[in-house]
Amino acid sequence: MADDTTDTKSSNQMWGGRFASGPDAIMEEINASIGFDKKLFAQDIRGSIAHATMLAHQGIISGNDKDKIVHGLNTILSEIEGGNFEFSRQLEDIHMNIEARLATLIGPAAGRLHTARSRNDQVALDFRLWVKEELQKTEQMLTGLIAAFLDRAEEHAESVMPGFTHLQTAQPVTFGHHCMAYVEMFGRDRSRVRHAIEHLDESPIGAAALAGTGYPIDRHMTAKALGFREPTRNSIDTVSDRDFAIEFLSIAAIAGMHLSRLAEEIVIWSTPQFGFVRLSDAFSTGSSIMPQKKNPDAAELVRAKTGRINGSLVALLTIMKGLPLAYSKDMQEDKEQVFDAAESLELAIAAMTGMVRDMTVNTARMKAAAGSGYSTATDLADWLVREAGLPFRDAHHVTGRAVALAESKGCDLAELPLSDLQAIHADITDKVYDVLTVEASVASRKSFGGTAPSEVRRQIAFWRARN
Repeated sequence: MADDTTDTKSSNQMWGGRFASGPDAIMEEINASIGFDKKLFAQDIRGSIAHATMLAHQGIISGNDKDKIVHGLNTILSEIEGGNFEFSRQLEDIHMNIEARLATLIGPAAGRLHTARSRNDQVALDFRLWVKEELQKTEQMLTGLIAAFLDRAEEHAESVMPGFTHLQTAQPVTFGHHCMAYVEMFGRDRSRVRHAIEHLDESPIGAAALAGTGYPIDRHMTAKALGFREPTRNSIDTVSDRDFAIEFLSIAAIAGMHLSRLAEEIVIWSTPQFGFVRLSDAFSTGSSIMPQKKNPDAAELVRAKTGRINGSLVALLTIMKGLPLAYSKDMQEDKEQVFDAAESLELAIAAMTGMVRDMTVNTARMKAAAGSGYSTATDLADWLVREAGLPFRDAHHVTGRAVALAESKGCDLAELPLSDLQAIHADITDKVYDVLTVEASVASRKSFGGTAPSEVRRQIAFWRARN
C-alpha cells in the first residue's frame, strides 16, 4: 500500500501524468500487496461508504455522485463475497482494485471518492477496523475458553491432585483450583484485549497523506459512522501509527504463552507416567508404526503456534523501530504478520477450548499422586506451630526429620507410627493424623484465593458473574 506522493507508478495508469512508464517485473513483485491485503475488502468498502456519505453531507460532492458511489461499492462487495471479483496484481492493492472496478461500474463519479483522503489514512482506517474486529472476536473466544474452565473447575472443586513447584510434588491442591489458575490467566488476556480496543477506538480517516486536508470535512461524522469513539488528533501520528497492530500482537503473544503452558501440562498429564487426563479422539492422533500410541498432537501444535505468534511480534517491532515520521512503505509489511498471528491465535484458542471440554479427568490417579512426595509435610509443620507452639523454623526442622524417617521406612507421613513421631518431638499427639491426609490438607487452605473447595467455589461464582 503506497504513499500517494512518493511511490512508483503502476502500469494501470491510476497515477496520472507524473510517471511515463510502468514498473519492471521486480518492482511490481516487491510493490504489490493485493495477495494479502485483499483480506481488508469489507473494511475498505465500509470506510469508503462512510467517507462518501460525509463528503456529500458537507457539500464536497453531490448527493447524486454519492448515491452512485455507494451503489457501486455495494455491488463490488457482493462481487467479492460471491467470488466473482478479479483481483489484479497490476493494481497493487485492495484500494486501487476497488477504485478501478468502481470506475468501470459508475464512470467519472468514482474519481470523486478519493477527495480529501489518501491511501495513507485509508489503509490506516482499513487495518484499524480489521484489528478492532479481530480483537472483538478474540474477546468472545477467550470468554468461551474461560467458560470451559469454569465448568471443569465446578465439576472438580473437590478433586484432589498434586500441586507442583519445579515440576516436583509440592502440596495437594484441587483440580478445580488448578483450572481456576487458567481462568485468571485468560481473564487477564481478555482484559488486555478490552484495553486494546479502547486504545485504538479512534478513526484515522481524514488525516489524508500526513497533514490533514483543506476540504471542510467532518471527521467526527465518519468516526461515528464507523463505530469509533472519536477521530484521531494528530494527522502525522495517524498515518504513521501501528501501535494498535503491535499491541494486538503483544496480546496474542502473551495469550499464546498462556496457551502454550496449558498445552505443555496437557502433554505431560496425558502421558502414561502421569495419566491425569485422557484427550478425546477428536484432539488426538495415532502413530503410523506404533498402534498403541495416542498422541496429543492438538496440544503440541498449540504449543508450537506460540513461536509463530512471537515471531510476528518481533518482526513488526523490527519493521517499525527505525521509521521516521510519517508514512514509509515499510509499513506494507505489517499486515501479513498480524493476519498470520490472528489465524494462529484463533485456531489455538478454539483447539484448547475443545480439549478442555472434551478431556477425561482421571481423579483416582490424581488423588493417588497427590499424596506422593510427602506433599502434606507443610501441614505437619503448620500443625506443630499451631498445636505445639513451635516457631515455624523449628517446626520445619522437625518435619524434615519426619520426612527423612518416612523415606527410610518407605512409607508416607500418615503411615508413621505415633511413637516414631513422638521420638522426633514429644508434643506430637494422635491429632496430627487429622492433617496428614490430602483431603484435610486441601480443606484447610481456606485463605482468600486458596485451594479449599469452598474457596474454589467462591472464585467460580465471582468469575461466572463477570464472564
